[in-house]
Amino acid sequence: MQTEPVAATPQAESRAPSLLRQLKDIDARRPDFPGEHLIVFGAGVLLMLAGMRSRTVLRRTVITAAGTALVGRAASGTGGIARVARLVKRLG
Repeated sequence: MQTEPVAATPQAESRAPSLLRQLKDIDARRPDFPGEHLIVFGAGVLLMLAGMRSRTVLRRTVITAAGTALVGRAASGTGGIARVARLVKRLG
């Protein structure tokens, strides 16, 4: 049985993806400030540590996930992972 693809209508599309896309575009166009990735990385690590020390499972999960997201952002945001790779290559 084959199904035909359904064309997306403007009403079916949510505003969230377009808003997210706009925010990503704005973030990609802005210049980095010195130490931005290090600050975000540090905040992420602190959140991860705080999450591991939390008492409830839900709070532990939410805080640790937020910290993990910040660490990922520090590594990938506006050339972050490329900078880390160049630094590791120089050191190694």
